[in-house]
Amino acid sequence: MNVHEYQGKELLAKFGVAIPAGYPALTVEEAVAGAKQLPGPLYVVKSQIHAGGRGKGKFKELPADAKGGVRLAKSLEEVESHAKEMLGNTLVTVQTGEAGKQVNRLYVTDGVDIAKEYYLSLLVDRATGRVAFIVSTEGGMDIETVAHDTPEKIATIAIDPASGFQPHHGRSIAFALKLKGDTNKQAQVLAKQLYDAFVSLDCEMLEINPLVEDVNGNLLVLDTKMSFDSNALFRHPDVFAMRDETEEDPAEIEASKYDLAYIKLDGNIGCMVNGAGLAMATMDIIKLNGAFPANFLDVGGGATTEKVTAAFKIILSDPAVEGILVNIFGGIMKCDVIAAGIIAAAKDVNLSVPLVVRLEGTNVELGKELLNNSGLPIVAANDLGDAAKKIVAEVNKGK
Repeated sequence: MNVHEYQGKELLAKFGVAIPAGYPALTVEEAVAGAKQLPGPLYVVKSQIHAGGRGKGKFKELPADAKGGVRLAKSLEEVESHAKEMLGNTLVTVQTGEAGKQVNRLYVTDGVDIAKEYYLSLLVDRATGRVAFIVSTEGGMDIETVAHDTPEKIATIAIDPASGFQPHHGRSIAFALKLKGDTNKQAQVLAKQLYDAFVSLDCEMLEINPLVEDVNGNLLVLDTKMSFDSNALFRHPDVFAMRDETEEDPAEIEASKYDLAYIKLDGNIGCMVNGAGLAMATMDIIKLNGAFPANFLDVGGGATTEKVTAAFKIILSDPAVEGILVNIFGGIMKCDVIAAGIIAAAKDVNLSVPLVVRLEGTNVELGKELLNNSGLPIVAANDLGDAAKKIVAEVNKGK
């Protein structure tokens, strides 16, 4: 689960992290009221969407030369003008895709006289199985270019979970940022605060970009992105309360109600499987046969007929889906339960696209019998390779 910048800063502030003053706003009036509480004379008006690249983004409804989703304002009148242009309009960034995201919230913060920008983030490093700091002296909007062109300017410091964060980790981070004197000491303290926040809140990613040094030598978190392990949110009701469903795909929200793992993709063949590994193999073999998956949908190992029916309806709610491949290996999951769910859903939604089903495992013969006697135009497949070839052939019949 992701949160907005202002929400992430609220969470970090509880761990003692230095954050410039700021106020969230849902309306133009709230944006101006927030600015009035700041010392000024420089303000920053920030679009709040779950995507990066806001500063270089463009609004669909505004002229091409209009400013992006993060703007400076030197007066309350400018704050008001920016808020009017940004709220309710669609911001397109490198991370949103062409569709963009509608800006429903703003964050008005105090301006900072920046002397230097840095990059600092924490994530779970799959290579080491540890929480790792990623730091660079080259912070700001072009960090992706830095990673591509000059990767030597990025340092990685992994933390052994057995020992946790130690003083030498803080010194290594400050050294990698080439900080000296009091700023070096601030970086060491900040690194420990961020690590504590990351672990305590069950984060998946915590990015500070930029981390800035102001003209007075103070380190401040100017922007942050935070995402959390959804499986651990039951431990953090305060974080879960920050969920903004307007930033999520409606189908993914619906799937979460049934404890389904669903992610929309760009293809035309819907996939329903049980198990993430089987899902990836299914998507790969669809591509191997010249087509593209429309989704990743894992019904899990203990799905009921109701759950399978819901999964089927979610797949069919995507107008891009031109065919469906069901690939189930029945271990804990029973093939007859899957078959009953497929039949119920297909009848309920008046199935109008080709459906190929491959079943294997527990109660497979009973499952196949149910499908064969359903009276539905279901194409049976013997194995995964056969299933992929058949669904691609069915989808391509009318083309």
